[in-house]
Amino acid sequence: MTGIDVAKLLAEARYWGVKVATAESCTGGMVAAALTDVAGSSDVFERGFVTYSNDAKVEMLGVLPETLEAHGAVSEAVAREMAEGALAHSAADLAVSITGIAGPGGSEHKPEGRVCFGLARRGRATRVETVEFGARGRAEVRKAATEHALGLLARAIG
Repeated sequence: MTGIDVAKLLAEARYWGVKVATAESCTGGMVAAALTDVAGSSDVFERGFVTYSNDAKVEMLGVLPETLEAHGAVSEAVAREMAEGALAHSAADLAVSITGIAGPGGSEHKPEGRVCFGLARRGRATRVETVEFGARGRAEVRKAATEHALGLLARAIG
């Protein structure tokens, strides 16, 4: 499914003793699935949170309702809190979060294909970014977001 060598990503995490968690919204667990498709991933992949609704983001990850109200679910502020929440609610060392608009639809202010990512690592500053994948259709946006998240994890390990 992915151009990222997930087996290599897991081997690097294993070598460095890094446990990984995911916090996913628009990808619905696709990053966790890509990681767990590789046999032996259980010693690296700690857990995944699929928080599709705002209530799930609040209840499972501790995203603040005020953040959701002020910025909306598809925002770097929410991606930050999702990634940090995944670390806080797991034994992982590194967490990636994804929240976006896979489509169809979107709005003038939040178009289809906009995806916000968070990358949190214990002892380091959390990084966030937004990628505009464009209106390529739901399946393609989700696939591109999964690939991007795996790339973020791969570059952060080590």
